[in-house]
Amino acid sequence: MAPAPANAEKDAEDELEMKVEKYSRGKGADLKALRDKKLKGQLAVKEKLYGQSAKVAAKAEKWLMPSEEGFLEPDDLEKTYRFPQESIVKEVDLLSSRKPFDMILPVLGSYTIEYTSNGRYMLVGGRKGHLAMMDMLNMDLIKEFQVRETVRDVAFLHNEQMYAVAQKKYPYIYNRDGVEIHCLKEHGKALKLQFLPKHFLLASINSFGQLHYQDVSTGEMIANYRTGLGRTDVMRVNPYNAVIGLGHAGGKVTMWKPTSVKPQVTMLCHHGPVTAVAFDRGGHLMATAGVDRKIKIWDLRKYEVIKSYGARAQSLDFSQKGLLACSNGSQVEIYRDFGGHDYRLYMKHRMMKGYQVGKVLFRPYEDILGIGHSMGLSSILVPGSGEPNFDTFIDNPMETTKQKREKEIHALLDKLPPDTIMLNPNSIATVRAPKKKEKKTKEIEEEMEEAIEAAKNTEHKKKTKGRSKPSKRAKKKEEDVFRAKRPFLEQSKEVDGRADKKQRIGEAVELPKALLRFSKKPQS
Repeated sequence: MAPAPANAEKDAEDELEMKVEKYSRGKGADLKALRDKKLKGQLAVKEKLYGQSAKVAAKAEKWLMPSEEGFLEPDDLEKTYRFPQESIVKEVDLLSSRKPFDMILPVLGSYTIEYTSNGRYMLVGGRKGHLAMMDMLNMDLIKEFQVRETVRDVAFLHNEQMYAVAQKKYPYIYNRDGVEIHCLKEHGKALKLQFLPKHFLLASINSFGQLHYQDVSTGEMIANYRTGLGRTDVMRVNPYNAVIGLGHAGGKVTMWKPTSVKPQVTMLCHHGPVTAVAFDRGGHLMATAGVDRKIKIWDLRKYEVIKSYGARAQSLDFSQKGLLACSNGSQVEIYRDFGGHDYRLYMKHRMMKGYQVGKVLFRPYEDILGIGHSMGLSSILVPGSGEPNFDTFIDNPMETTKQKREKEIHALLDKLPPDTIMLNPNSIATVRAPKKKEKKTKEIEEEMEEAIEAAKNTEHKKKTKGRSKPSKRAKKKEEDVFRAKRPFLEQSKEVDGRADKKQRIGEAVELPKALLRFSKKPQS
């Protein structure tokens, strides 16, 4: 029985090595080829530090990130999408079993929902004016009130202290106690709202197809663009690069940033109106749904379809761990990536007959899916959907009042300007690539000027019979100047990398029949 501890130690070492590889910066620099001793010593010290930091990060993950996500694991012939919520609730711990609920509110629906970035608070908006904010950790109602007009969408701002509501005529901003703070009349009749937390920008799309960006920290209107593609209420922000994605009635999806009048990308995704758009946490995947009964998953690095399903969806959402939720009528389907972007059906949940699901949204850092429907709110368990370990410096569901205040101040100090929103944020702080066309060097210009002066100063022999007239002499000087210039012009073309604009069509080139009659006939 002696080898058992040795095997356990070996397994622990192997596991630690795998984690070290995860945090390492790749293969180290080859220092043997360097001749400079000082540089060699500096690089050796840096490589040693990189190795130490990778080991420290691996040990920190082992001890400080102990939780791992857990998915439903079926037996041989079982299917995970056949497991009902009742059987899942029976098997989980006591705290998790209290999280699923059904809240029936038939009078003021249909409902839309929104979570804070740390997943602790939920904002609820009923179509007929019902607004409420809840603490989901303690299941307490913080504030509930009635605005007595249509509510189209709701969105939290930087934290739960303020939130925006798209009402009948204009979007309004309320504080935690339900007190109206601002009326944003410049946005007009907003249909959808999105908040960009790193830039403190509130984005809205109104009934005229106008996209607005407003800085909520200063109140300044940053941008106001007409999309030119008609009315739409499909809008989502990409969490990776803060680019806004809009779905239009013509089947197009456009991506916008506040510093550009035209969309950065225009994609034809469906053969009918787009009904929903969602972006993955990593920013490289996008899911779209259309009236043509298709759900498509796109790779935004190549702008190609990875997977396509024959199904409808009124709402889409990606979880922190990559699960995709789709709502269709009274049914909710959840797809999981089984490796290589192979999304297959993972779970199903059917609401009561007649309930129309309006919005599905995963709760951050919890295995919970929130559902807003025509008859109220629901919450179901989806094992493996949430990030099991949270970083308290980024999102802390248990943060105190002091931590909340400090985080808000740091967020304002670290606020990014709107110019930093771009499709590839990695290009920030990089050196611009040199242009292909470079300017002519001073040496070529100086040599050309000397040659022109020499050509002008050359004296021609005087000829009789009218061949030395002033006009003839001027013409000869022009020819000499052109001959002197010619080699330098050709040289500058080579530097610029430009080809001659006029390209002669050879005899071997076959012209279309319609143009044959205009071509020169070969001389016999």
